[in-house]
Amino acid sequence: MSGAREFISVAREEIGYQEGFSDGHWDNDNKFGRWYGMNEEAWCGMFVSWAADRSGNGDIVPRYAWCPAGVEWFQERDRWSAYPAVGSVVFFGPGGGSHTGICIGYTDDEITTIEGNTNDSGSAEGDGVYLKTRPRKSSYVYGYGIPDFPEGAVVADPDWKGRPGVVHFGEQADESDIPAGGDTSSRPVARDEDRKEEDGDSSRQVVIDGLAYGPGSSGEHITRLGEMLVRAGCGAYQEGPGPEWTKADTESVRRYQQKIGDTGADADGIPGPRQLERLTAEYGRTRTVTVREGDTLSSIAAANGVPLSRLTAANPRIADPDAIAPGDVVALP
Repeated sequence: MSGAREFISVAREEIGYQEGFSDGHWDNDNKFGRWYGMNEEAWCGMFVSWAADRSGNGDIVPRYAWCPAGVEWFQERDRWSAYPAVGSVVFFGPGGGSHTGICIGYTDDEITTIEGNTNDSGSAEGDGVYLKTRPRKSSYVYGYGIPDFPEGAVVADPDWKGRPGVVHFGEQADESDIPAGGDTSSRPVARDEDRKEEDGDSSRQVVIDGLAYGPGSSGEHITRLGEMLVRAGCGAYQEGPGPEWTKADTESVRRYQQKIGDTGADADGIPGPRQLERLTAEYGRTRTVTVREGDTLSSIAAANGVPLSRLTAANPRIADPDAIAPGDVVALP
């Protein structure tokens, strides 16, 4: 189903996704760049384009990698504003050329966004998809492209009040203010490979040392595989890893296969015996930290130079990151 709600929903599902990590650095290897056909480049615009395409909004949001091209697309269609809108595409920096994301809500003082190729540490090196809150009136915010959603656009711009297809909400709005309805005719069709994994197709499974890996497989060995992939810097998990094989496992394995130089059929997201043996040899042993008085997951992550999101993913059994206690053992990715 197309529309603002679906656009935001597709983007929200990617929060926590991280690009590849190699040679001590995030390397811009990501699924959005592979989809776009321009991998290992700055991918904030490619993430927005991917979310639009997957949500059935590809005709009202441009396909762009270079941020100024996205700005120009909206301006040429008179869909540009200095005011935010729910589901609008926000552009940052001089001329809107520095960065881009999706605005999912706003108040008089702040905007809430989902952004790719950014981070939560404030450094210049982006590493994943994050939910962000930014000052609305910062000079860094250049402006907003407002898609012509079928259910109408929820906007703050007073000059847009009364325009066809516009729902004016003044100084505060979020997803709950999106009108019901909209065109459902452009629902995206799942790709064959997506459908196979959604259906748990077991035809792609492999058996290594008596244990099955691939769609439809399950067990503690799948959890251990995911934990090793996270330690290898290849995790694509929004939560987990866990004992049920998911598309995140396939993507994580594919990242590792590509990291070690495999291509083609050897980088299909299903581990082979050689790859699993190497992964286990390199990342099978877990580095751990014993929690001391006053420690938090955030402080442990900072002290050991790992992103908090990766530390959380490496410790799926910690249900509440704020509730660790002295003596607890935390695995380092």
